[in-house]
Amino acid sequence: MVSKLIKKSFKYFSLFFLLVIAGNLFAQKDINDSLKKANDLYQTKNYEQAELIYLSLVNQGYKGTELFFNLGNTFYRENKLGLAILYYNKALVISPGDEDIKYNLDIANSRMVDKIDTLPEFFPFQWWESILSLFNLSGWTYLSYFLFLLLLVSISLYFLVKRIKIQRTSFFIGLVLLFFLIISAIFTSVRLNRELNERNGIILNNVVVVKLSPDEKSNDAFVIHEGLKVKLEDKVDNWIKIRLHDGKVGWITDSNVGTI
Repeated sequence: MVSKLIKKSFKYFSLFFLLVIAGNLFAQKDINDSLKKANDLYQTKNYEQAELIYLSLVNQGYKGTELFFNLGNTFYRENKLGLAILYYNKALVISPGDEDIKYNLDIANSRMVDKIDTLPEFFPFQWWESILSLFNLSGWTYLSYFLFLLLLVSISLYFLVKRIKIQRTSFFIGLVLLFFLIISAIFTSVRLNRELNERNGIILNNVVVVKLSPDEKSNDAFVIHEGLKVKLEDKVDNWIKIRLHDGKVGWITDSNVGTI
């Protein structure tokens, strides 16, 4: 009786699993078809229609480098600089090493009104940031898992194979793998900490007056313009506290900024 129930449960579970897979395949096909249609519209310079399709995918919760990059290109062609820079940055979060995204983002940034002066970074920090940007959080996590598995293989060989030469080789390889695993784990932790605790945004409107406090009647602090990247530090009702790269702090309404 128990055996029959188990077989019956397994049958229903298998059917459910196949239905989920089929549903995902059909959904992915619809997404790919929509992307292709939007890409074709973009190629024929029908940017408004392409934008509508791209945004419909975003509103459905779909995220992807191609989608964000193409949407950034579309907004750039429509002279919507803030939105273009926003979606280039979103694409860069997913694929931090993509040269095409970086190139287009640099072009868009060159059109910005605001040129915020920042202190030049000491070269070790530049080196650190360059390595950190090689992968996103998922990439560093997968690399750490891969190195951990290789380390386990090396340890297994050391204890299971009784030949001195193989033991010596696996020992030194294990030390090298352990070193790189620690480095990879550090970069993974830094990436995770940034994604959990750091929020950045892009100014979307042409001209934004920043207030000293979260109140429309508050005194003006300074003025910023479309496309500027800012840190988002706090939120009170519909007001967001921002910090510029030069240290200036103020408040703007949330309609003026898009979160990366």
